[in-house]
Amino acid sequence: QVQLVESGGGLVQAGNSLRLSCVGSGLNLGLYPVAWFRQAPGKEREFVARITWKGGGTHYADSVRGRFAISRDNAMNTVYLQMNSLKPEDTAVYYCAAGARYALASGSYDTWGQGTQVTVSP
Repeated sequence: QVQLVESGGGLVQAGNSLRLSCVGSGLNLGLYPVAWFRQAPGKEREFVARITWKGGGTHYADSVRGRFAISRDNAMNTVYLQMNSLKPEDTAVYYCAAGARYALASGSYDTWGQGTQVTVSP
């Protein structure tokens, strides 16, 4: 079964950090661009960050640029999202996704994880 498994979410106070992990199962994640998206209650899913299949290229949403860093370890079949200086508005369910294209749109990604909850208290 092909799937992505996210972990690392939790409850933190504003200003603190979390690192999310996304592991490929039944999938060689190193062959694909990967992106992180998030969805807050009552809001649409939004793009957070993306990384090329070798990790040479990255791109961030304006709202997280300078605070979040996406990276990957293809030997570990894992993509990470380091989140620093967290704000209450970062509260959301975070999803990783893999697809054939290094794209911004969620529709370009066809393999998704189940999501991990990140809650940032004031």
